[in-house]
Amino acid sequence: MNNWFKQNGVHFAVAGLFFVICFLYFTPAFQGKMLIQSDVTQAQGMQKEIMDVRAKTGKAPLWTNQVFGGMPAYQIWAFYPDNITTYVISALKTVFPNPIDTVLLSLFGAYLLFCVLRINPWLAAAGAVAFTFSSYNFILLHAGHSNQAYAITFFAPILAGIILTLRGKYWLGAVLTAFFLAMEIRSNHIQMAYYLMFSVLILVGIELYHAIKNKTTVPFFKSIAFLSAATLVALMINASILWTTYEYGQESIRGKSNLTSKTAGGAGTGLDKEYAYGWSQGIGECITFLIPNAYGGGTGGVLKADSKVAKALIAKGVPEEQAANFASQLPTYWGGKPFTEGPWYFGAGVCFLFVFGLMIVQNRIKWWLLATVILSMLLSFGKNFTLISDLFFNYFPLYNKFRAVESILVLAEFAVPLLAFLAIKEALLAKDKAFILKKLFLALYITGGFALLVAVLPTLFFSFKNSAGDDNLIAQLTQAFQGDSAFATSLVNTSLVQDRASLAQADAIRSLIFVLITFGVLWAFIKQKINLQIVSVLILAVTLVDLWQIDKRYLKDDSFQPKEDAMQVRVPREVDQFIMRDPDPDFRVLDLTIDPFSNASTSYFHKTLGGYHAAKLKRFQELIENQFTKSLNQDALDMLNTKYIISADPKTQAVGMKANPTACGHAWFVQQVRFADNADQEMQAISSFDPKNEAIVDKKYQSAIDTKQNAVDTKATITLTSYAPEHLVYQTGSTSNQVAVFSEIYYDKGWKMLIDGVEKPYFRADYLLRAAQIPVGNHKVEFIFHPNSYYTGEAISLIGSVLLVLAILAYIFVENRKKKVVVKTV
Repeated sequence: MNNWFKQNGVHFAVAGLFFVICFLYFTPAFQGKMLIQSDVTQAQGMQKEIMDVRAKTGKAPLWTNQVFGGMPAYQIWAFYPDNITTYVISALKTVFPNPIDTVLLSLFGAYLLFCVLRINPWLAAAGAVAFTFSSYNFILLHAGHSNQAYAITFFAPILAGIILTLRGKYWLGAVLTAFFLAMEIRSNHIQMAYYLMFSVLILVGIELYHAIKNKTTVPFFKSIAFLSAATLVALMINASILWTTYEYGQESIRGKSNLTSKTAGGAGTGLDKEYAYGWSQGIGECITFLIPNAYGGGTGGVLKADSKVAKALIAKGVPEEQAANFASQLPTYWGGKPFTEGPWYFGAGVCFLFVFGLMIVQNRIKWWLLATVILSMLLSFGKNFTLISDLFFNYFPLYNKFRAVESILVLAEFAVPLLAFLAIKEALLAKDKAFILKKLFLALYITGGFALLVAVLPTLFFSFKNSAGDDNLIAQLTQAFQGDSAFATSLVNTSLVQDRASLAQADAIRSLIFVLITFGVLWAFIKQKINLQIVSVLILAVTLVDLWQIDKRYLKDDSFQPKEDAMQVRVPREVDQFIMRDPDPDFRVLDLTIDPFSNASTSYFHKTLGGYHAAKLKRFQELIENQFTKSLNQDALDMLNTKYIISADPKTQAVGMKANPTACGHAWFVQQVRFADNADQEMQAISSFDPKNEAIVDKKYQSAIDTKQNAVDTKATITLTSYAPEHLVYQTGSTSNQVAVFSEIYYDKGWKMLIDGVEKPYFRADYLLRAAQIPVGNHKVEFIFHPNSYYTGEAISLIGSVLLVLAILAYIFVENRKKKVVVKTV
């Protein structure tokens, strides 16, 4: 045992370093403060009903009515008790405060990969820091894209497992691949796993080529067999997640459009191209890999009191403090994205080493990493380079299901530091030091020279203008300065442009310094001025300092707040308190004081008509676009049982509330059914109709209604007697068969209707509500949400989890047996 600790002492030292780094960076979190993340705040609103039910009953519901009228809860938050990774993730999050668990996982996972590539442990630690502290990861954490950040952390260990398997360590590699791939999928950000697949396919393709070339196809295909088994186990472990996601995806904005007209949320069989390409990386923006503020940084702006804009405002007569505050609000980002919190920065020294690696690394891994970087860059350009993007969007399976194409740069984010540190390894081991030194200088001339040119002549490469965005800004400032368009134009086209150029120059100088330091460290080693240990420590320190400084621009200490202050964002307003006193368990609220369909803050207190979700139901999105965008369709509000509408006075901005007296209630019998030929006719019909007395039904459901037996009973009653998000109970009474409409969202992938305990058919009415023909007499009508995709999927998850545990135990048993055999032989 003592020998084991001694042999692995360096790994424990690296682990200790990782803990120290996290403690120093996230000191506020260890002090009990909470990271304020906008998307997490939104998620808390969406999850409110789910968590309330879980706290009360001990079981989380699979459906919630808290947002968009109702949607499956497993697209927001769900518990997967038969998935072994659920308990691993829960343990990590229990031990480490948010977001430290994510950062530690990333550090250790990347360290594993670098060690698998046989890189010196301290250089491997530096490589892990380079990957983990890449600016995009910390921007994700700050914004609250927790699932996405979590998914990225498993890229490195998955690749480590794959590489080990391809090297012939079949059982170890397969077990690692199965476990970390299961964790990746469990992160529930399929887009990231999908992108990782591209890089894996490139790697496997290159290995196949060399296997054929070297006539080693037998061990190669044996590796593929083990990796296939590992992948199957990982898929089984996450069967319930994948099955429900796939099933829901067909009905979400990522699925096929119901209307023949094009909609913003999506059309055809996937997302609308314009929507998917909304966040496309500008071709020139890739310079931010090396110079972070080359494109101005984040949309929010970073201008100070000494900026050109502030000085221009002061010269105009604006008080200094007011001028400084005004300047800090102006957008310094001048790229083509709608907005951005910050750039993709990989580290100046890391970029220098990447270029160096392209010149000296002989291993075929270089071609895998280079191909990964090139492909990810080309696809990230989206609308800015449609030649490649459109090819994938139109023909590559599932590619058109994902938006924000710039996020595929996560592949470059791990490939660049990987090749960078392979370059250091190559340089340290190379015998021809003259060749290495020559290439080292060439890499310096390329990266350092470009940084120097930007520092000296920034306008040689960039205009620092965003034509469309700046024109809109000029128009807004003209209005703010009481029609002084000349001053507004000068402020934007001269002062703001100069400030943007200054930001680029400052960061170019900064990047040049880090390139020179990194160059100097390697030069000193090649010249035998310092030894390997000093090189490793210095590279680690330089990389950490470089990326730390940029990350602190976005994820700062003041991003954390005391818990009591953080809770203030969820304090109900007076109108919220009034509505919450309503004893009715199931009605909807529309809040017009916010953007109701992209903000879930009100959902924390009420079941809302709106909310926030990147994959809302397609039919609800189509309803928003056609009935609520230009103006609010009162009939649609009524059929959705919108009982209260919150609004602000246009003059005083005082928040008020009004009750909607025409809301249809929980359920009602209609006097007339009108059939529509298709979805377009349905949508047109509900634009103006009497929802309380008539139902608009697609003709494909005509067989579900016996019109001969249906009659009008004006005294018929239908009442909600029990409410739970996934179990609603109604009591009906009528003297004839009646068609009832329920103000609940239609979703036939799990909802079942029972009448007196016997399952009966139901259908869709009014474009997206549930409806059914209720027989004469008094009946108990129930709607129960019991999706087979979840419950059968959980059974498969249990089998997969057991297989993974058995595989791990089998590997440990075999390895221990081998060691005993070796000891006996000795």
